[in-house]
Amino acid sequence: MAQPATVPGAEPDAAYVAMSCFDLLLIELVPMAERLAREYEASLDVPSIANKPPAKTNTSTTGPVTPTTYDGLPETEVFKDSVYFRLEKLGFRVGLALSERFSRDRPRLTDNLDVIKFVCKDIWMIVFKKQIDNLKTNHRGVYVLTDNKFRPFSRMSMQTSQEATIRAQPHLIFPCGIIRGVLSSLGMKATVQAETTDLPGAIFQVKTTQQKT
Repeated sequence: MAQPATVPGAEPDAAYVAMSCFDLLLIELVPMAERLAREYEASLDVPSIANKPPAKTNTSTTGPVTPTTYDGLPETEVFKDSVYFRLEKLGFRVGLALSERFSRDRPRLTDNLDVIKFVCKDIWMIVFKKQIDNLKTNHRGVYVLTDNKFRPFSRMSMQTSQEATIRAQPHLIFPCGIIRGVLSSLGMKATVQAETTDLPGAIFQVKTTQQKT
């Protein structure tokens, strides 16, 4: 079970659950979003691919890898947009709640860099039990956050590393939403993108769209 002392701003009478429960939730988020996206896609008056046989995945270490979903069906634009919207919005709401809860007893953050550091240290520790490993900025509104051992990727594996990185990509949408939600709560408007090229590492890029006032 998680111990109160490991959570910044923890309350003495707060209830806690095992971190493994959260890990399982993160694992299930993408398949859940994909199932809901398929249902939404099927409800539209557009040609459906729901009844087509699963797409074959190239497992060769030299040939190209076909992007696959958990149901084995091809990705349409409607499907991809629906998955992204659900996961990003969910993460955004979680980020808002986390920021409101854990920044209320802190001095007001007035600088963009301080807000980013709050995400890298406090929020990342609360959600993933570690801090961001590296933070870089060009001092013109672009910040690059690197997590060398991103917790949701720690148990992820595929037949090839290329296939693994492709399947890992949707799992970055939810944490991108968390980051954007925290930033928005603290008055910092930004876009957040993420990628992984070598599991279990993950790189998040934050671009501000409006300076804090």
